[in-house]
Amino acid sequence: MRNAVEEAVAVLRRGGVILYPTDTVWGLGCDATDPQAVARVFAIKRRSDSKSLITLVSDADMLGRYVRQIPQMAIELLEVNDRPMTIIYPGAMGLAPAVIAEDGTAGIRIPMHEFCVQLIRRLRRPIVSTSANISGLAAPSSFDQISPDIISAVDWVADPVFEQGATGTASQIISVGLHGEIAIIRK
Repeated sequence: MRNAVEEAVAVLRRGGVILYPTDTVWGLGCDATDPQAVARVFAIKRRSDSKSLITLVSDADMLGRYVRQIPQMAIELLEVNDRPMTIIYPGAMGLAPAVIAEDGTAGIRIPMHEFCVQLIRRLRRPIVSTSANISGLAAPSSFDQISPDIISAVDWVADPVFEQGATGTASQIISVGLHGEIAIIRK
């Protein structure tokens, strides 16, 4: 795993786009702080940049560097969470503009997947995580479901062996406000 992580990080640091397994489905990823790399992800997906992208961070400490104030309710959800959960946080900062929604929020997840966590820790920055599909088509739950168009468009592809432990389904998405407001976006 170590060699694969090093290869992927080298690509990410050059502004490249990778294809990698997450704790949910296969994803397209890049340095979430690099506007040009994020633009490439939108182009590969053929997706409008008016829709923001999910970002992965390695842990709560990294999360705190990209959100002005972590709501107490989000902390409580993270403590009891037992499956992949993306939280939409208010007051996102330090990310590429296209990763942040018009209202200043960002969808961020701490993955439950060793390859992802090691990748993010080694990069020392958050990575974009959007399903590895053309916009509007089904998200690939395994490597063999990924379109050849997606595979040929990226700069690095993870070995499918690393998909072990992924759920194969998209994460739940919950929006959390600073005053305890909660909205379930996707169960």
